[in-house]
Amino acid sequence: MKEIKRIAVFTSGGDAPGMNAAIRAVVRNALNNDLHVYGILRGYEGMIDGNIKRLETTDVSNIIHRGGTILKTARSQRFLTPEGRKQAHENLIYNDIDALVAIGGNGTFTGALHFSKEFPEIPIVGIPGTIDNDLFGTDFTIGFDTAVNTAVQAVDKIRDTADSHNRLFFVEVMGRHSGYIALHTAISGGAGGVLIPEEESDISDLIKLLKRGARRAKLFSIVIVAEGNRMGTVYDIAKHVEDQVDVFDDIKVTVIGHLQRGGSPSSFDRVLSSILGFSAVEALLQGNRGIMVGIKNNNTQYTPFKEAISKTKPFNKDLLRMAHILAQ
Repeated sequence: MKEIKRIAVFTSGGDAPGMNAAIRAVVRNALNNDLHVYGILRGYEGMIDGNIKRLETTDVSNIIHRGGTILKTARSQRFLTPEGRKQAHENLIYNDIDALVAIGGNGTFTGALHFSKEFPEIPIVGIPGTIDNDLFGTDFTIGFDTAVNTAVQAVDKIRDTADSHNRLFFVEVMGRHSGYIALHTAISGGAGGVLIPEEESDISDLIKLLKRGARRAKLFSIVIVAEGNRMGTVYDIAKHVEDQVDVFDDIKVTVIGHLQRGGSPSSFDRVLSSILGFSAVEALLQGNRGIMVGIKNNNTQYTPFKEAISKTKPFNKDLLRMAHILAQ
């Protein structure tokens, strides 16, 4: 195997709080091992365009607390094509890049998997950076904890209005096809219900839950809705409930949206990102390739890209059961 002397790091797909902390850890551990480090701007798009710059320790000073990513990010349609990947490879060779660290989620690792098969001489190690927490092989992904904290802060504020006006609020949170943000927000925010993609649910069950609460003189409630839930859009759900439940003075919908992607990362995300960034460099130097570095039971674990993106992450049914009981 070729000795690694120059590595490049990039962020791809949706941004997640903590990506900068991961970049910082990659750069500083690489420099500690006498490697040259480069940053690729705007993910795979920048790789295709040759937008690559040298990084020194000062370039990552004072960024651990910042949201977003200093390397910028993008979703690249061109990288989905063999021609796009070929151009990206030529730019890496031109810059004498020996290895890559990819920070992102499902789409990022899918691209890395295809690239690894076509150009195996350049090893790639991935760092799970997505607020959705939906990647197999890691208990937590970068940005998830911060996204939940942001959602909980919003729910706490909404609770004040809901209580004051005897209102029912449906609060939609992000997560694509994953209910992790919704479930953790519901538990942390003391919600009266939660709707997630991982659970088969029916509008009649939700209506029974709300009416049962009303019989206990619970005149306001908050229901957390994952954007990928099986009942439909949060507005459709609110309309169905409004037609059949008349115990609340009003029913409102709040979509938290991209607020969950931004902001300063939590302490947990900063530590997680630092561990994963540091470990990604270690993995490359140990000869690993085509793997994602994750955290399982507080230990680092390597998972092949194919498994990370194709296997379904086990959902904690006990946690969901607890959430339903505590919501009553």
